[in-house]
Amino acid sequence: MGVPKFYRWVSERYPCLSQVLKEHQIPEFDNLYLDMNGIIHQCSHPNDDDVHFRISEDKIFADIFHYLEVLFRIIKPRKVFFMAVDGVAPRAKMNQQRGRRFRSAKEAEDKIKKALEKGETLPTEARFDSNCITPGTEFMARLHEHLKYFVNMKISTDKSWQGVTVYLSGHETPGEGEHKIMEFIRSEKAKPHHDPNTRHCLYGLDADLIMLGLTSHEAHFALLREEVRFGGKKSQRACAPEETTFHLLHLSLMREYIDYEFSPVKDKIPFEYDIEKIIDDWILMGFLVGNDFIPHLPHLHINHDALPLLYRTYMAILPELGGKDYLHLFCNLLLPYSTFSIPLIFLNLNLSWQFDREHFSEVFVDLKWFESKVGNKYLNEAAGIAAEEARNNKQKKQKAQENSLCLAALEKNEVVTSRTVLEDEPEDDDLFETEFRQYKRTYYMTKMGVEVVSDDFLADQAECYVQAIQWILHYYYHGVQSWSWYYPYHYAPYLSDIRNISELEIKFELGKPFMPFEQLLAVLPAASKDLLPKCYQHLMISQDSPIIEYYPPDFKTDLNGKQQEWEAVVLIPFIDERRLLQAMEPCNKYLKEEEKRRNTHSACLMYWYDKDAEFQYMSPWPEKFPAIERCHTRYKTIPLDAWHVEITHNQITKINKSALYFCGFPTLKHIKHKFCLRKSGVQVFQQSSHGENMMLEIVTDENSKDQTVENVASLILGKLVFVNWPHLEEARVVAVSDGETKFYLEEPHGTQKLYMGNAVPPTKVAYVGDKEQSMWLKEVQGLSEHYQRRKGIIIHETSIVVYAQLLTGNRYQLNQNGEVYLEKQWSKQVLPFVYQTVVKDIKAFDSRFSNIKTLDDLFPPGSTAFMLGSPYYGCMGEVQDSRDVIPEGRIRVVFNIPCEPQLDPLIQNQHKYSVKYNPAYILASRLGVSGYLVSRFTGSIFIGRGSKKNPHGDHKANVGLNLKFNKKNEEVPGYTKKVGNEWMYSSAVEQLLAEYLERVPELFNYIAKNSQEDIFYEDDIWPGEDENGAEKVQEIVAWLKAHPVSALSRSSCDLQILDAAIVEKIEEEIEKCKQRKSNKKVRVTVKPHLLYRPLEQQNGVVPDRDAEYKLFDRVVNVRENFSVPVGLRGTIIGIKGGNIFFIIAALQLYYS
Repeated sequence: MGVPKFYRWVSERYPCLSQVLKEHQIPEFDNLYLDMNGIIHQCSHPNDDDVHFRISEDKIFADIFHYLEVLFRIIKPRKVFFMAVDGVAPRAKMNQQRGRRFRSAKEAEDKIKKALEKGETLPTEARFDSNCITPGTEFMARLHEHLKYFVNMKISTDKSWQGVTVYLSGHETPGEGEHKIMEFIRSEKAKPHHDPNTRHCLYGLDADLIMLGLTSHEAHFALLREEVRFGGKKSQRACAPEETTFHLLHLSLMREYIDYEFSPVKDKIPFEYDIEKIIDDWILMGFLVGNDFIPHLPHLHINHDALPLLYRTYMAILPELGGKDYLHLFCNLLLPYSTFSIPLIFLNLNLSWQFDREHFSEVFVDLKWFESKVGNKYLNEAAGIAAEEARNNKQKKQKAQENSLCLAALEKNEVVTSRTVLEDEPEDDDLFETEFRQYKRTYYMTKMGVEVVSDDFLADQAECYVQAIQWILHYYYHGVQSWSWYYPYHYAPYLSDIRNISELEIKFELGKPFMPFEQLLAVLPAASKDLLPKCYQHLMISQDSPIIEYYPPDFKTDLNGKQQEWEAVVLIPFIDERRLLQAMEPCNKYLKEEEKRRNTHSACLMYWYDKDAEFQYMSPWPEKFPAIERCHTRYKTIPLDAWHVEITHNQITKINKSALYFCGFPTLKHIKHKFCLRKSGVQVFQQSSHGENMMLEIVTDENSKDQTVENVASLILGKLVFVNWPHLEEARVVAVSDGETKFYLEEPHGTQKLYMGNAVPPTKVAYVGDKEQSMWLKEVQGLSEHYQRRKGIIIHETSIVVYAQLLTGNRYQLNQNGEVYLEKQWSKQVLPFVYQTVVKDIKAFDSRFSNIKTLDDLFPPGSTAFMLGSPYYGCMGEVQDSRDVIPEGRIRVVFNIPCEPQLDPLIQNQHKYSVKYNPAYILASRLGVSGYLVSRFTGSIFIGRGSKKNPHGDHKANVGLNLKFNKKNEEVPGYTKKVGNEWMYSSAVEQLLAEYLERVPELFNYIAKNSQEDIFYEDDIWPGEDENGAEKVQEIVAWLKAHPVSALSRSSCDLQILDAAIVEKIEEEIEKCKQRKSNKKVRVTVKPHLLYRPLEQQNGVVPDRDAEYKLFDRVVNVRENFSVPVGLRGTIIGIKGGNIFFIIAALQLYYS
């Protein structure tokens, strides 16, 4: 389920919620859950705007497999890996699914039509219809078989999967993916021996996963998702998961932020303050701004501060409940199918009565102004609509006044209307009420198509909406309580019309889920009819079909107060279940056997590793994926209702909050601070936020004024501390400075030592010079701005800066007694941190328990090890029986010495194959144009419709070659190169410009004469009556799109990268090596510190800290279960800022 714009709103209001995921800082998780549909969509149609995009089905499956592998490798779950694909959804969800699929089919049709009108040639292969990602289609059936194959393959061949229980809940298992996951979590919690410190990670793209995660009331719960960018042009996410930036959203922090949000009621309510119940009420309020099951209430939009208004209203009325407890309990959340006693009490009190009037009071001002212009006392519908449009276009709103009026009404239980309207005209009270009623009547008449807004109609609206809230609450907390219920309107009623509901009886019948083909026919448009069995297709297209009206070829959408087209209401008829099933009944007998098998529900599958099991698992697609010759997997089916938990058994897990700190699950508790809500423009995403931010203000310790740099140095120098509060990271302090004096460790190069207990580190004192003092001040200013601007944390005046090395991982070392232990490894880079944000002396949970205690344990016979010394540096070998040499501190290894390509001649002669680049004036002189035209045409050139004096709309076509990108600092290898601040161009660019110039010389001539313009116009470039500028532009765009230059990849200007011709030569040399096959083996005894064994505990640690990387260097993958096989060799073809991860990507390039 999605809650539009909620993710951005909540992330900006609570700025510390998310953090970028870095490999060596990933928390240890017990369970990983994947809401799979986001992955399926991303891997099958990553860019719907590109009508030329085509992808084969085997590529889709391979990409999905790879995405799953990467996510598993990132999180490394210890106990459970749960993959949930959307099955048949409750009827309440199908309305949204139906609207989304109709819109996607229409948008695809429109994009193809526009492309053809522009003269573009589309591929002959059929495009991927994303509507096939619906339960019951042939595509989903094939995907399910391939997912089963993938799970069996990974468990049988990947050690990291063999200690984990894997669940696959496919499209045949009814229920939405994320709700099947929550059903599993509830069932685990209900077990008598459930560990309250279980650490959960849930991957998915829907913002409502925040709410779902909070319903679990688990203390250690994080959400994993790809980075989301807002603002500017729509950017496409990188398809390769290795290139994707992932974020963790911490629900542990979310719980604390919610606690802060509602802290004003702590001392006002007559019953016990319980944060768990506050969280449940917070979730309940979130439903009112709209979700997948009900439309948003009129004028209640997230980006119009709807949620803060609800929160303030909630805090105003909660103390007035007279000791009756929290709101969600009024919904009888804990009692199934019960009488709805006082549901959503805030809807039935002053909020419902006041909120709509407060909103209308703004409109009323404009109504009266409009009245003065048109001279009508009682305004018609058009006037009301025009007035509302005028109101919406006002740039400044009196938000503070609105909020205070609303709160005043709530506290005094009296009517408060806008003073601007009524202060000087008390006689307008009756007019206001009359117009208010007419305003709402107009809404119901125009939106819902009713002729008479009767009391019975309003009562039905209220009952339906209250019933919807009840259904959603149960769905979130306890699962589906009715498969057939749905909200039967496209629009919601006014808050003030939800009344007289205290005696409503809300009852639901559980029913049963649709069968897959029934859902397909219920949600698919006629454009996707081929996804259904042929026997049903005529029901969607034949005029004789008894349900043909459910498949309109064209339909309207209504933004209904929203801003984006994807938020619009899709106005298509609701499906009548009874009529649908009756229409299908005569067709069912024509189903083929394979189709009948697809049209069933089946159970979730549970897999685990069994070394004693061994059999051949056949490939579902032998031409593309090999059979698993030795499969070691067992499985069993989980009955559909096995995880159902009775409502009374769904309890909150109690934990000891004062116990250990679990690394990676941040909390705000370690540093004393105050909090407040205010508009501070915190920049969580690419733009400053416009709403309020929950600001945290660090409270300075009374004794801190007396703290000297000398005292601080004696406390923490050489010690382990935690930095980057609240997302704490372990760090080793190497220096402390107050801007005048600096205490630092005096150690040999490469020392990794922590000085524990009373051990005194070797310390040196230096007095800071003017240059370093200036740098210290800049560091303090930068840190202060970062904390306030990005994290919403005010750190106040800084007197001491701590310099520390962040933890990068752990490495096995040998002590003097011959015992093996894990040693923390610290970054070479030393970073500054302000002292007031440093946390020390906390007891953290350490899960790095290892069974490896001796050299025998670390290097058992048969294990893999890599050589870090000469002459076999980087070679992979197999450990032999070393019992006779271990007492001497040595290990016996047989190394494989591979044939290496001879790259030295290529390095010496690389200039022969390198692309030659010239400045713009060289190309200009050869082409007979100005350097300005070379620069302009290799970038972006926008041409608008019409003329400069009479432009036609805002559409602009980009007819530039797009070979350089100044703002993004990107170039196109082989075509453009940035040297310093000057752009250089290859001969390929010269040829391209010559071709362009020959095609449209008039465009070059016009731009040369009008170089001062930013945007050019069709009719100005081609002014003659016989000229058709629009056609000319379409021809240019079509030529550019069809030209290979449009598919060229960009790279950062900071990237050192070898030209394509040199890479080809490297590949030729590698191929020669393969032909020689002159690998040999050597048997040597080696000291342990010269060996590196690829173990999970050492992931993230650079094997050789002193290694320096250069282009043409040969590298080897020393990591198991990675994107490429362990031991695979590659050549460095690109380095970005010394980034080792890019080097590994270069290695992967050769593997693929």
